[in-house]
Amino acid sequence: MKSHETFTLIEEITRLDGSKYMEISDMVQNGRAELAVERKLIKQVRILQLNIAHTPHVQAYEDYVNENYTMPAEDFTEFQEWKRTPEMQEEVAAILHENHIG
Repeated sequence: MKSHETFTLIEEITRLDGSKYMEISDMVQNGRAELAVERKLIKQVRILQLNIAHTPHVQAYEDYVNENYTMPAEDFTEFQEWKRTPEMQEEVAAILHENHIG
């Protein structure tokens, strides 16, 4: 079943190798990332901004993720990083810019 998430926050995820990336997400997905930290699948997750505006850029990225990914069950054994097309990478960059996150 595809996800039907409404994105409301920006988080920073630290992979096991120490590299970091920003993700547009919601509290449920953030909870999954927190579980991934506890299970040592990623190193760290931290919320950078809550209650982001639901702009056209957020809507476009939300539509992409909801069409292409599913919410993991709580018993997941690997952390799934959402792969972005070049167009979706531009949408995320615009979201970060709109929210003054570099």
